[in-house]
Amino acid sequence: MAHRAILVDVTRCVGCGACVEGCQQSNQQPAHSARGFDEQTYTYLMDRGSDVYVRRLCMHCEQPSCASVCPVGALVKTAAGPVTYDPAKCMGCRYCMMACPFGVPTYEWYSATPRVRKCQMCEHRGDKGPMCAEVCPAEATVTGEREAMIAEARRRIEADPATYHPTIYGLQEAGGTDVLYIGPREPAALGLPRVPISHPMPDLTWRALKHVPDVVMFGGVFLGGLFWLTKRKEEVARVEGKGKDEGHE
Repeated sequence: MAHRAILVDVTRCVGCGACVEGCQQSNQQPAHSARGFDEQTYTYLMDRGSDVYVRRLCMHCEQPSCASVCPVGALVKTAAGPVTYDPAKCMGCRYCMMACPFGVPTYEWYSATPRVRKCQMCEHRGDKGPMCAEVCPAEATVTGEREAMIAEARRRIEADPATYHPTIYGLQEAGGTDVLYIGPREPAALGLPRVPISHPMPDLTWRALKHVPDVVMFGGVFLGGLFWLTKRKEEVARVEGKGKDEGHE
């Protein structure tokens, strides 16, 4: 598959939780009630009332900010679509957690060897794809090539405009994502994060990072001068103090 994506159709979700259970099994996590992202939860359901359930998971951005800020390449956007994580490279800086506009990555705070935790789109399953899509009984979660998922989302909306809000969430947010949502309400009403930026988030990262050399250079000169002045004052004080001591002899 060239570039995998996931389509979440909120109008078809019955809140059964099969996706959550399947995710936990696929990632060797203990069975538990998932109420939000944590070190043992990669996906969970939000009850938005009136039998509307919205599943949250990593959005797998087309150009992920989490990967752009990682100084050691522990997070990587693969050609197949998933944003994967290598704990062997991670230095625990947690910049990825601060950079994610969707608030997804979490951390193993209570572990002696903590890792960043997030959905990796069941990358370990290869061509089988995400377990959540395989176990969904209502096709509320489906997976396939990204362009095919976009076409399917548009087909469903056009076929039943009275049911669907005419928006595909993830099509433009943060430059586009590989997890897409359609549903009966606007994204904000579904509880999905407001991400007003439609261009890739790493663009903002590089705008800031390109000024780092200047900051380092001028900051180094400033600190060097400050150090010289401090040492100079100390030397003057030492000499004056020595002169006073000799004057009292």
